[in-house]
Amino acid sequence: MNSRLSLLGLSLSLSLFSCHTVEKEAEADERLLSSYVNPFVGASTNTELAGASHGLGKTFPGATAPFGMVQVSPNTITGGDNGPGYSYEHTTIEGFAFTQMSGIGWYGDLGNFLVMPTIGNLHTFAGTEDKPEEGYRSRYDKSTEKASAGYYSVFLSDYKIQAEATALPHSGMLRFTFPESKEARIQVDLARRVGGTSTLQSIEVVNDHTIKGWMQCTPDGGGWGNGDGKADYTVYFYAQFSKPFSSHGVWSADIPDDWKRKREDVCSERYREAIREAAIHPSVSAFEGKHLGFYANFETQLDEEILLKSGISYTSLKNAEENLAAEMKGFDFDRTYAECARLWNDELAKVSIEGGTDEEKRIFYTALYHTLIDPRLCSDINGEYTGADKKIHQTGKFRKRTIFSGWDVFRSQMPLQTIINPEMVNDLVNSLVEIADQSGNEYLERWELLNAYSGCMVGNPAISVLCDAYQKGIRGYDVEKAYRYALNTSRRFGNNADGYTPGNISCTLEYDYTDWCMARLAGWLGKESDRAYFDKRALSYATIFDSESGWFRPRDEKGVFSSLPEKGRLQEGYGCVESNPYQQGWFVPHDIEGMVRLMGGREKVLADLTDMLEKTPGDYLWNDYYNHANEPVHHVPFLFNRLGVPSLTQKWTRDICRNAYHNKVTGLVGNEDVGQMSAWCVLAAAGIHPVCPGDGRYEITSPVFDRVEFRLDPAYATGGSFVIEARDNSPENIYIQSATLNGKKYDKCYLMHADLAGGGNLILQMGAKPSDWGKD
Repeated sequence: MNSRLSLLGLSLSLSLFSCHTVEKEAEADERLLSSYVNPFVGASTNTELAGASHGLGKTFPGATAPFGMVQVSPNTITGGDNGPGYSYEHTTIEGFAFTQMSGIGWYGDLGNFLVMPTIGNLHTFAGTEDKPEEGYRSRYDKSTEKASAGYYSVFLSDYKIQAEATALPHSGMLRFTFPESKEARIQVDLARRVGGTSTLQSIEVVNDHTIKGWMQCTPDGGGWGNGDGKADYTVYFYAQFSKPFSSHGVWSADIPDDWKRKREDVCSERYREAIREAAIHPSVSAFEGKHLGFYANFETQLDEEILLKSGISYTSLKNAEENLAAEMKGFDFDRTYAECARLWNDELAKVSIEGGTDEEKRIFYTALYHTLIDPRLCSDINGEYTGADKKIHQTGKFRKRTIFSGWDVFRSQMPLQTIINPEMVNDLVNSLVEIADQSGNEYLERWELLNAYSGCMVGNPAISVLCDAYQKGIRGYDVEKAYRYALNTSRRFGNNADGYTPGNISCTLEYDYTDWCMARLAGWLGKESDRAYFDKRALSYATIFDSESGWFRPRDEKGVFSSLPEKGRLQEGYGCVESNPYQQGWFVPHDIEGMVRLMGGREKVLADLTDMLEKTPGDYLWNDYYNHANEPVHHVPFLFNRLGVPSLTQKWTRDICRNAYHNKVTGLVGNEDVGQMSAWCVLAAAGIHPVCPGDGRYEITSPVFDRVEFRLDPAYATGGSFVIEARDNSPENIYIQSATLNGKKYDKCYLMHADLAGGGNLILQMGAKPSDWGKD
């Protein structure tokens, strides 16, 4: 291989995490909302900076369209808990994959169809971050790395190649600007998969500028949960080069049948050596194997551009080809990027803001951008998709969606989408119901990935999403079938006959909440016996409240409370999932009055809740108190509204917006979790947020901006838009003094969805001191 350029003086200090340019220099029109988006926000898996094993945001910086099937993004590392395939502090890039997940842990998945431009001798192994010279990966010039909504670019220092990426919903495009070389090459690693490897691949050379094939990804190859997530899918591709290749070939590593192929195996030296010694098969027209790669050779002039575009499908080769043909007629990169930016501007315009600083606008629209990635499309241009029965189905009244991170997104992300994208929520409910039907499982999965019932996390979040959707008039699905599968879900996963889940506070409280959701659904559908049954079960949270210690504690199968640990209710993992009892114990959103009585009354609860927030570190990173880095506490600041002290909700939400969200790589204090972390920011900064999805109520809080307008969908709302205006708003004037709704005095500290959907104006008069507004 040609000698590589070294990146002298590259520091891995926090200075790396400075704010990036959020738009191409040629597109500096501040009127375009996409120009405020910074895809680098959260793009790190760094555990040291996070202060926790969960790492930081784990977002990807690459190009994607709103809710698109394709994400063309740089991948920097294989192995570890690196769900997005990228982490900002890494100094090398191993290629640009066409599928990525956003903001997740559990080792991740996708990262398929990895493309890398190279110069020099052919390498079949990617190399490693500490020894890039052993493979085809390249160091890169960090100062050249740019990203905006629908665009990514970087200079690959070792090859002196400029790489650019853009995407449309079902296809992606890469533009490589080469130096002069007789040994220029574009390589495609077909085995690549975040968290493991695809287990079988196939490729066919159609002509001297076109290839097609597929990559089969099964649990045996790791991936989601290192195989425990049961992800089982096939990625089909149809790719074309803008310039005919002068020669081509395939490499194939000999992977013995008795080798395991999960994450730790793929990262082992034995496995890596097998890839290094992969056999080269020049000029083949078709090949199938366990670990394949494809290479196309070119002779290039200085600054010559070679583009690669590919359609992606999870259904068939034919559909991958049709997806590409429908979206990318030629090789006009700039036009394709402009179309992607237009799609983003249209989506982002569903929430418009006025006031605030330039930095706050960038934080807001970047957060909104992150909420518009999932649940993504997985049906093709022609409406076909692969069902949970592995058969090809045709969509009718909805588009098939995937990646439902239920335990996370039922809290803020899905409530936000019911306002700005109710049709997408309708798609999601349809998709979850169809998966339950086609799989034969007949229950709603809590964490779905490409039809897989991963069982990740706890609770029955799909029931919450269904309840909230139905309550808000989102009902374009088979309601009776949805209810039947929700009923099956609650029966299969729920508390025992005594009203609790042995050893688990989190499960007990979350099942109680979704039992309340079931009671509401049953009542709306006239199923009175079901309603009475679930209403009673929804109150069983009291069975795990220990009056002696004054808090929730786990009980065993015999009803005996587990011994208190040394840290008491601050002990993470003590009967709780990714939380401690202090954090999880506030989750009784459907019966806050009953919870307050159980905890000793309003004054005691108010003092306890205040103490929790005041003891929280100012940076809001992972901690034992209000841990905004994870989901169980996301409703907690809004409980002050329910306690009759709305000024404290206003105080703390403004503080969280100010200190837990930033326009930089470290700008998310915890995993993005498929839109949830950002959706909290969007809603809170706008001045509303639910405590109990399904009851139609939004708590009113202090908006960050002077004016926020939600554009409503006329198919689901009678009003054209809903405006929240904060007069005399400022960093000091964070407290609501008075309010009017559509010109009439308004003293409630909450807003009902029917009010919002009806359109109109909520005007808040702001001031520097707490007031009596909203206390009653």
